[in-house]
Amino acid sequence: MVTPIPGPAYRIVTSRLVLRCRNPEDAPLVATAIEASMEHLRPWANWIKEEPKNLQERITMLRRFRGQFDLGQDYTYGIFDGDEREMLGCADLDPSLGEGALEIGYWIHAAHINRGLATEAAAALTRVAFEVHGVQRVEIHCDPRNVRSAAVPRKLGYMHEATLHNRDVDPEGNLRDTMIWSLFEDSYPKSAAAQAPVEAYDAIGRKIL
Repeated sequence: MVTPIPGPAYRIVTSRLVLRCRNPEDAPLVATAIEASMEHLRPWANWIKEEPKNLQERITMLRRFRGQFDLGQDYTYGIFDGDEREMLGCADLDPSLGEGALEIGYWIHAAHINRGLATEAAAALTRVAFEVHGVQRVEIHCDPRNVRSAAVPRKLGYMHEATLHNRDVDPEGNLRDTMIWSLFEDSYPKSAAAQAPVEAYDAIGRKIL
């Protein structure tokens, strides 16, 4: 009997993308993607208020993210093109929902929206969440006004469970609604996400998916 190789997935390969744990040496690529996308992200992403960062601040941030990844506290991935010469966005698997669940978040470089990249990345992370982490539920949260973001879970077979009114705060400090999209373990095999072509590798490059 072959013993399964445990996760997490440090590197995920899809048809067009590489999602991988970011390292401090990625700081210039991260800076380029964020600085080109600030106006695009400003209405939705609270963390954009902390941008732009200088190089040393960004290196420190990436070291922190890498540490959280290694410790299983949060799995933040850079979304890169196939050659890994450009960062096209960012995505994460956040375990803060509690045991048996992960939340997927994502953003895409302003120059690469409307290409289905967020859907491709979210599908890959959905597969990793269920097939590597073995969770029972995956959620995606978004502002109802962010129609591009809301289209992603809909395409992948997630269920719109609720819209919570005035439960979050937008980057301007105003209360905003939050849509909750969920995909459960029993529904996952028939979802569009389950059909996505994905390969995943552990910290030393062993294939786990």
